[in-house]
Amino acid sequence: MKKNPFAINFGKLPSQYISRDILIDEITEELLSKDAQNSCFMLTGTRGTGKTVTMTAIEKQMAEHDEWIIVRLNPTRDMLGSLVAKLYDSKDYLTKFIDTNINLSKFGIGINLSAKSPVADIESALEIILKEIKHQKKRLLVTVDEVSNTASMQEFASSFQIMIREDLPIYLIMAGLYENIRNLENEKNLTFLYRTPKYEMEPLNLTLISQRYMQILHVPQEAAMDMAILTKGYPFAYQALGKYLWEDETHELNTSVLIKFDEALRHYVYEKIWSELSPKDKWFMTFIVQKDSMSTAELLDMSKQKKNEFSQYRARLRDKGLINVSTHGMISYKLPRFDVFISNEQLLGN
Repeated sequence: MKKNPFAINFGKLPSQYISRDILIDEITEELLSKDAQNSCFMLTGTRGTGKTVTMTAIEKQMAEHDEWIIVRLNPTRDMLGSLVAKLYDSKDYLTKFIDTNINLSKFGIGINLSAKSPVADIESALEIILKEIKHQKKRLLVTVDEVSNTASMQEFASSFQIMIREDLPIYLIMAGLYENIRNLENEKNLTFLYRTPKYEMEPLNLTLISQRYMQILHVPQEAAMDMAILTKGYPFAYQALGKYLWEDETHELNTSVLIKFDEALRHYVYEKIWSELSPKDKWFMTFIVQKDSMSTAELLDMSKQKKNEFSQYRARLRDKGLINVSTHGMISYKLPRFDVFISNEQLLGN
């Protein structure tokens, strides 16, 4: 039996990955430009929308160019220290340069061939290393996944801003949930992030999804489009539904496939999203999912709420990527089968 071409592992590039070529090309072309206007980019969206996979694809493209050094950082650790340590290990010429010119014994980095006193400030050490990278006509791309408003992330973003002002060759791509990105932007010393280009993980093209299902599952065009519509263009749903359709010998949207599909959505994504909502957020969502789309006036009538009472929750649910309010006066839920999930949660008293 052939290996299932669909996968629900987060972060890895599945064999049937639908690339966001336009977004990826726009960022990589900007990075490769000799007169790049932007040094920082943000990928935002809710869980399962392909932020990590897209960032991984950008990393792979940039790694094909010899002048680029790619470093991934963990936002929960000391990011400046981690970056210096990874740069030390990344290239022979940087290892030799650091050993000869910078005493990083205080930070447990290098063998300190120089007779210089230990560097007291890791940011100063990073600036020295970046000047050497610039001298070597190289550039550094730092990527950070699951960005949140931590002290380490704030410190790193502040230092990044200083390095950009000093025209050092460092570039940054961050990926994170809507609300986490917004919380970081709202820090008073990080307002430059408001000017950073943001790329929202929009739904995948349903025609592309249906074509993939037709090619792989050998189902008729109409059936493939029904499957694509069921995913709402949500990348995780595309992979999960494809996985269970592949495993079912009929390759049809039957009850067994739908049960497995709903369970995957619940277990891998929706439980976490639901747990992070306030009781009032959840309460409004129980009304919103009752129809594919409804007017704000209809929602307020159903919930017996006033417009000003709903406005803050509308913004919260929008920023969490749960509702679409792009059409004036209209509201719809964005996640596939979220109505089924909420119905089951209500039955369980959650």
